[in-house]
Amino acid sequence: MDIAALITWVITALGGFYMLGTWLARGGAKAGNSRLPVPVLFGHFALAAVGLVVWIIYVITDKGALAWTAFGLLVPVALLGFAMLARWIPVYRARSVAAAAGQQSEPAERYFPVPVVAGHGLFAVVTVVLVLLTALGIGGS
Repeated sequence: MDIAALITWVITALGGFYMLGTWLARGGAKAGNSRLPVPVLFGHFALAAVGLVVWIIYVITDKGALAWTAFGLLVPVALLGFAMLARWIPVYRARSVAAAAGQQSEPAERYFPVPVVAGHGLFAVVTVVLVLLTALGIGGS
């Protein structure tokens, strides 16, 4: 189960990297119209990256405290992710209104593909569940 969690975590990270790259390429905070606060976005990224490193060390060493540390890091990652999702949904819904009005300056997150957002969220939820089950000792490690 720990390897399954590692795989889902890496897939989640790849989706996150893609969206971060898209956000930065489209101007990110520089454009001045992003609804994603920079501290939230980079806090989400940093905590998830640190958690992934902790999880890799856990997989290598099989120390239970590291599994719980990784899970503890995932809790704020998930909360920040939900906050960003809540701020992204209105941007996604407003895309047709902006296009009809001829607005040129759309938020950078407007360019996130829906399948990537959905896949990132789905794999993130699966990762949290697998990490929790592993930390609890369910399914072996």
